[in-house]
Amino acid sequence: MPGRRHRIGLALAGGGPFGAIYEIGALMALQESLEGLDLNDLDCYVGVSAGSFLAAALANGIPAAEIYRLFIEGGESSGALTPELFMRPAFAEYGRRARTVPAIATRAAWNYLRRPLSRGPLEAFGALGRAIPTGVFDNEAIHAYLERVFSRPGQTNDFRRLRRRLYLVATDLDTGEAVSFGRPGHDRVPISKAVQASAALPGLFPPVQIDGHHYVDGALRKTLHASEALDDGMRLVLCVNPIVPFDAKLAAARGRGPQSNLVDGGLPMVLSQTFRAVIHSRMAAGLAKYRAQYPASDVVLFQPEPDDGEIFFTNIFSYATRQRVCEHAYERTRRDLVKREKELAPLLARHGIGFRHEVLADPHRRLAIDFRRRRRAGALARTAGDLHGTLADLQRWLARAA
Repeated sequence: MPGRRHRIGLALAGGGPFGAIYEIGALMALQESLEGLDLNDLDCYVGVSAGSFLAAALANGIPAAEIYRLFIEGGESSGALTPELFMRPAFAEYGRRARTVPAIATRAAWNYLRRPLSRGPLEAFGALGRAIPTGVFDNEAIHAYLERVFSRPGQTNDFRRLRRRLYLVATDLDTGEAVSFGRPGHDRVPISKAVQASAALPGLFPPVQIDGHHYVDGALRKTLHASEALDDGMRLVLCVNPIVPFDAKLAAARGRGPQSNLVDGGLPMVLSQTFRAVIHSRMAAGLAKYRAQYPASDVVLFQPEPDDGEIFFTNIFSYATRQRVCEHAYERTRRDLVKREKELAPLLARHGIGFRHEVLADPHRRLAIDFRRRRRAGALARTAGDLHGTLADLQRWLARAA
């Protein structure tokens, strides 16, 4: 039997739109498969980059099924998080940079003409790099969207009014230091603005200005930042990381990969593997430090298997395949729980969490199908309730008429 519930935290890493989608599937698998785990009733939430969206939503009491509806069923429901939200051109940034071109070009031309032999044209006009926009897409739309979501009844856009602790990590561009929004001194920033800063991936989104500082993606410093929860005394921290390097040799040996040499895939495959290896090596080093620095706490990590070609060959900025990726993450996380039951069952039991064996043993259970079934069941229940109320009104009217 599970023991007494201890203080539990959740740490979510980044990984672009793909990372958030993968984490939704994994979180829904954990929610359904573990007894005593309520993802909306944990003691601490930590989000980095794309994980900041989910951490902020869960800390705000938004159920995982509702997050699924907003992210995965984008075009099918009102108020959904559609792909267009992430892909609006940063026209304001374009205009601001364009206005600097005449002055920079004039100064560069003058410097070159004054001393044409002392510097080449490329060096003289190198200052034009200042006119290049710092981001392609407008992340102000993300802040505005989340501001509306967190302003609904029962939710808040203020860190100080949350019932649970929420830390969203970004990187100060001018110092390179990590900043944890939600900590004292950084808790007056709206949650929606902190998410925008934490997810401002350089090159894609412009840095976010807050109180005179410019912030970019929190993953530049560390992948998970689970120490934010451990420093607050969490005895168990559940971590989800969607980005792992791909073992092409292992995948080919198991018949799960299309090729055993990633170089055959060209530059995109090489860059993807490099990015994943760097991100994952930092996280592995961090986890090793956690075990030494926090011996009284347990850290449990969920992530894809290294030979999972389905995950590796999906573009991390893709939103079109969200249904398939989310379903895949759901199934793989369930399979991971079954595979690691002997290791995890006693560990989780110490924190009041047990396995729902009847859920994990169901081979036909699917995320999308089950969710739609639950939604249809809810709609039928509401219809039945409306019908019952109408019949009751009719009966009272007949009684008065008689």
